[in-house]
Amino acid sequence: FDDQQKKLVGDYTDKLELKILKTVGAAITNIEPVTLFEGIGQADFAVNRRNNSEKDVPELRKKKSLKGPIDHELPVLLIKDQAKDLKAILFGYACHATTLSFYKWSGDWPGFAQLEIEKRHPGTVAIFWAGCGADQNPLPRRKVELAENYGKRIADGVDKILKSGLKPVAGNLEAKYEEIDIPFDDLPSKKRITTDTKSSNRYIASRAKHLLRKIETDGSLKATYPYPVQLWRIGEQITFVILGGEVTVDYSIRLKNQLTRTNVWVAGYANDVMAYIPSRRVLLEGGYEGDTSMIYYGLPSKWSAEIEERIVAAVQKLASESQ
Repeated sequence: FDDQQKKLVGDYTDKLELKILKTVGAAITNIEPVTLFEGIGQADFAVNRRNNSEKDVPELRKKKSLKGPIDHELPVLLIKDQAKDLKAILFGYACHATTLSFYKWSGDWPGFAQLEIEKRHPGTVAIFWAGCGADQNPLPRRKVELAENYGKRIADGVDKILKSGLKPVAGNLEAKYEEIDIPFDDLPSKKRITTDTKSSNRYIASRAKHLLRKIETDGSLKATYPYPVQLWRIGEQITFVILGGEVTVDYSIRLKNQLTRTNVWVAGYANDVMAYIPSRRVLLEGGYEGDTSMIYYGLPSKWSAEIEERIVAAVQKLASESQ
């Protein structure tokens, strides 16, 4: 960023913080009793982008032979007031919001899903949370019509659950939070970083200059990153695992298999987005999510192979404490 861009970001951040504080204050002022209902639907447009080329997806869909892990679950939380009127519908899905590639304001498929849900249920607020979709893309893509279609498919999945699959949520809300240190792989030497400042790849050169400034300021590069792990126990029905960063789908699948006491929802992109969070499998395979994406996030190296076990262990610890 140049100085003007930094000022714009700073001004926007200040305004955003104030808006968040005012919104929280308004919510506290307007607290009222509500009843919760939960269910899990399906939406099938997410595709594992590491294992399926975009051009092959239409044919692979026909043959039902798409490759790689996916999570097509569509968790839904319904909120009704004392008059049994719908107040809000919360839904989540594991897929990048990257149907569109232009630089215009758009909520992409989640935004179209919210618009469609609110259109079908007037007076209701539709709220989206992103699942472990770091390696999941909406395919095919690049057209507004496709983003609208995916949004309607989410709304269809929500409506199906509203009609037939909702269960009441009873009990208390319990929230836990912890930050764990997740290690980087081998850190680059100052000599290597200095060499990278002269790279013809402007992103590598930019990262190198950033890392040199960190060394000058802090004396050295940090070997770990404080990673946020959060867990909400919503009644006796839902364990909501909330992770930072762009989390790959393996985490969602594994945690749902291991935390079997309740329905398990797994969100990414929460509390901090510091980088992609690859599973051990993705990390060892390499490629964008496991390796080269760290360049664009300005981090010194890829993660250590311990990353998945450390995060899963932290989730399991919080889950055991809340039982």
